[in-house]
Amino acid sequence: MKIRLAAVLLASVALSGCDALSSQPVAVIECTTTQTECINDWFETKFEEELRFSPLRQTALGMKSDYDKIDDFTLEAVQAQLEWWQQATAEMEANFDYDELSDEAKLSWDMWQFRREQAEAAAGFREQEYILTQMNGLHTALPSFLLTQHKVDNESDMTAFIARLGGIGTAMDQLLERARANAAAGTRPPRFAYDAVIEESGKLIGGAPFADGEPSALWQASEGHLAKLVEDGTITQERADLLREQARTALTGQMAPAYRRVIDWFTEDRPNTSEQAQGVSTLDNGSNFYNYRLGMMTTTELTADEIHEKGLAEVSRIRAEMEAIKQQVEFEGSLTDFFAFTREDDQFFFSDDEAGAQDYIDRAKDHIDTLTAKLPDYFGTLPKAPLEVRRVEPFREQDGAAQHYRPGTPDGSRPGIYYAHLSDMRAMPIPVLEAIAYHEGNPGHHMQVSIAQELPDMPRFRSQGGFISAYGEGWALYSELLAKEMGGYEDPYSDFGRLVNEMWRAIRLVVDTGIHSKGWSEQEAITYFLENSPMPETTVRSEVRRYFVLPGQATSYKIGMIRIQELRAKAEEELGDKFDIRGFHDTVLGGGAVPLSILEKRIDQWIAKTKEA
Repeated sequence: MKIRLAAVLLASVALSGCDALSSQPVAVIECTTTQTECINDWFETKFEEELRFSPLRQTALGMKSDYDKIDDFTLEAVQAQLEWWQQATAEMEANFDYDELSDEAKLSWDMWQFRREQAEAAAGFREQEYILTQMNGLHTALPSFLLTQHKVDNESDMTAFIARLGGIGTAMDQLLERARANAAAGTRPPRFAYDAVIEESGKLIGGAPFADGEPSALWQASEGHLAKLVEDGTITQERADLLREQARTALTGQMAPAYRRVIDWFTEDRPNTSEQAQGVSTLDNGSNFYNYRLGMMTTTELTADEIHEKGLAEVSRIRAEMEAIKQQVEFEGSLTDFFAFTREDDQFFFSDDEAGAQDYIDRAKDHIDTLTAKLPDYFGTLPKAPLEVRRVEPFREQDGAAQHYRPGTPDGSRPGIYYAHLSDMRAMPIPVLEAIAYHEGNPGHHMQVSIAQELPDMPRFRSQGGFISAYGEGWALYSELLAKEMGGYEDPYSDFGRLVNEMWRAIRLVVDTGIHSKGWSEQEAITYFLENSPMPETTVRSEVRRYFVLPGQATSYKIGMIRIQELRAKAEEELGDKFDIRGFHDTVLGGGAVPLSILEKRIDQWIAKTKEA
């Protein structure tokens, strides 16, 4: 389970006039109030500057500025944003005194430095990046973004939508250029990623208006927007007909040719990939790249070996808890037999059809609604943004792929969306459904992201600054266990499903490091997974392939969860009767997404203030 597109948008930029910023001298800022007030005003100004790099991010936040533009994905644009971060940081250090800031403003300073350090670290590994894969691939993310986040309320919005349809073509050409350059440098994702990009790109340019058949998703959206504008009396039918032809031209004349170039090159280059998938340590400078990825994803200094050993210990502990539930339901046989039973017995699956898919969505909604009613007992601050549960669009749906969350807007005008891949219901067992619903919805991703976006006094570069995997995924995994404390998992098989999900994340520590630092093959990783989990093989294979193309990302979940649990235990021990679960949770969620070191500072500050009170 991941938050889709947020990380993609942070890695992309559009120059939009910002390319000249890096050459400017460091500005001198006159402060007539306190240092904290001045730096918070400066953070707001810089956040507005940063947003100009990404029209897509502006849209994601509910803004309609640069509404007709797609981000610039060239290396020149990436470099321009790095230089902006360096210039802005120099400006901050030259004008403000860290020691005179409030505790919260000091954390904002630390967060700013963290963001700049991330950008600088990433610059050293641009040649090792996998540009287009089956995970987070912009070839599917951009169309999905337009379908779900570009609102069309008037004619101007529609012309912007059409401009973006054509702009997807430009973006794909930029991304293809980077993929080709990295391939020339020896960096190619595994062959299965090539196959996925080819297949998914083909789906996007299949059907009307590209060829005969059912309308493609983007053409259907274009027709729907135009029909609504005519129905509302916003435009005439004559104008709609003209705009329809412009949309057709953007799709067939700009977008489709770029996707064909992607398909052609990936098909041509496919024989150059390794027949057996390999970890990134086999790349030039690959070991250093993997260490960088672990540091970025966990926001710790843990080594691959330390993470691997931690994973082995967690797998052993969780197996013991699974054994206890096996005994509780009076299953006769080994834990391996119990895995097979829950993996194969029909009672643990909805029907493999449209009705079964709807049953899955309905059940997920029921679980979220039930637990949401109990949130005030565990949280002082609650999210205002609505949440929807949806099936993934057909052009990017994959059998057994991980479910994910897409944030809404800070003003609540667009809901947060929990997406489920339901093309193969045998890959979506019922026992794990409840825990996944809490992970993606409340009190997991939706709650954490929505509260951050709604923080009234937090600098927006923090409240709306993007996703930090160890924090966000760690919170969502902690939420799965918290839900048990809140009264969830009344069915022992659902509680077993919770353990399956936790085991899944513990296995990730072992398998991700196994693949990228110990030379594990795809089959070795799958075998280890199946030996320690009842997850269906379709899902396991999809998961393992995810780890190959997103090195290190999968380790963030368990590392983040463990740290949040440690911080809670520390607070409970130090505060005793003064410990308030609502205060602890509000402190964890009240600072926006932060690295684990800054989260620890926030908790330490809260403990100290609570003792004083």
